[in-house]
Amino acid sequence: MNETREILRKIRRLELRTRRLVESSFAGQYQSVFKGRGMNFEEVRPYSPGDEIRAIDWNVTARTGEPYIKKFTEEREMTVMIILDVSASGNFGSVQESKRELAAEVAAILAFSAIHNNDKVGLLLFSDRVELFIPPKKGRHHILRLIREMLYFEPKGRGTDLAGALEYMNKLITRRAVAFVISDFFTGDFTRPLTVSARRHDMVALPIVDPAEEELPDVGVILLEDPETGEQIEVNTSKSAITRNYAELSALRTKELNSMFGSRGIDMVSLRTDKDYLPVLRNFFDRRGRRMTA
Repeated sequence: MNETREILRKIRRLELRTRRLVESSFAGQYQSVFKGRGMNFEEVRPYSPGDEIRAIDWNVTARTGEPYIKKFTEEREMTVMIILDVSASGNFGSVQESKRELAAEVAAILAFSAIHNNDKVGLLLFSDRVELFIPPKKGRHHILRLIREMLYFEPKGRGTDLAGALEYMNKLITRRAVAFVISDFFTGDFTRPLTVSARRHDMVALPIVDPAEEELPDVGVILLEDPETGEQIEVNTSKSAITRNYAELSALRTKELNSMFGSRGIDMVSLRTDKDYLPVLRNFFDRRGRRMTA
């Protein structure tokens, strides 16, 4: 019972924090940079000087003998998919919070931004398999369920198969959606389904990075364990050649991810467990907004 109350309190705290951030910072930016699927027909009305000639409804004009135009409104509603990595590597965190906790909070902000703009939100949790799929819906209770699953879902798998998760989404979500992929991207090759996803959907990749995955601290001999496979290796962090090689491999991996996403027109927003994510998200929305209005 105490555990249940603590879970509910944590969900409530996250809801209050993310809703405040959405209402104060992100709702307007979200609406301006993520567009609906197109235009909805609303009505016909008499032509006025200055109206677009291409909007004239020639059938109504012929029947009435007076020019009429079709009036359209933007189809604002979208489908948003959050594709969240819940593999064992997400439990790692060398600072205040784990990668999975950071991922859940960012996902909550995106979800509340979506429902604030009357969009539907769905969730796909994956490890080395698809763990959970919740179809896109609207409403606060739906979002609270998503938050609960993002924070407390216990996956059966430990590894990471992003390719399988993308293939699953591509089969189920047939209409164009905005898809946020939140992961540390420690996974096998996923370029083929990513290419398909990028053609069908508006994709945004959000790598979650912990500083210990970029640089090894000089603390002597340590035992490193892969949380997904359980494999262990002893490393002497006092040797500069080892720490230098570790940092170079990490930088190369980041460069490869940038190239992979950039070549497919996918925005990449790197988030770190040791830094405030708010300026990073605001900067992303600003950059994307400027690009869309250029």
